[in-house]
Amino acid sequence: MEITASLVKELREKTGAGMMDCKRALTETAGDLEKAVDWLREKGIAKAAKKSSRIAAEGLADIVLNGNQALIFELNCETDFVAKNEKFQNLVAQVGQMLNGKVRSTEEALALVVAGKTVQEFLFEAVSGIGENITLRNVQVLEKTAAQTFGAYKHMGGKIITVSIVNGSADVAKDVAMHVAAMNPRFLNQTQISAAEIAHEREVLTKAALLENAESEKPKPEAIVLKMIEGRLQKNLKEICLVNQPFVKNPDQTVDEYVKSKGASVATFKRLAVGEGIEKKEENFAQEVMAALK
Repeated sequence: MEITASLVKELREKTGAGMMDCKRALTETAGDLEKAVDWLREKGIAKAAKKSSRIAAEGLADIVLNGNQALIFELNCETDFVAKNEKFQNLVAQVGQMLNGKVRSTEEALALVVAGKTVQEFLFEAVSGIGENITLRNVQVLEKTAAQTFGAYKHMGGKIITVSIVNGSADVAKDVAMHVAAMNPRFLNQTQISAAEIAHEREVLTKAALLENAESEKPKPEAIVLKMIEGRLQKNLKEICLVNQPFVKNPDQTVDEYVKSKGASVATFKRLAVGEGIEKKEENFAQEVMAALK
């Protein structure tokens, strides 16, 4: 039987599954619509698809170290309650094992075939058992040389994870990873900040300083205001750069001063915070109850 676009559309409307999943289901069942519905249900895709519109902004991030590679990823669910559940935590560990040494991006990870099914299909099936939407994102790989050292740190079981690569000892690498978790630097040093971002920051500070000066009872000369702007700019840039930040274990030293005192240097770092960048739905419990009673 020919798998027509209208048949795929009808199955999609019945199940909420994706177009490609619907086409595959119809192909597997020789175009039988009812059997295709059952096929999707058996695979957990139909049930999962209905949950896929829900916002998954909770969950855990994880790190898998493998020789000179560090795999980091984030597995999201809908509630913190599920994130604390042993079943979900085991799922995170299982996904890490699946991806270890095989992928370098989220797209590659979801398409990876393990034991005859893609990771995306595996996660769809997991939705049925866990009962919440589950999404995989932020799959990344960091690579070091044989002479370098990884520092890995998990905060609150994986709510924040960090990896540092240091030319130095494991203790220094771990300290840097812990600092990154606590202080959330955006850049390693100022050379990594684009000219456009610096120009934007200078523009914002200039407008604020000029307004502040105009409203002051004793306005300062323009030359002094311009010096103030540059001073504030440099202060702001240092605050977002790892090497310039006061070291979290000893604020009297910068991170750069600390690592140099140990004969080390920082090559790079990564930080993942669960749900960062996901727009969370604002819940109103009272409104939910009232809506349910209507």
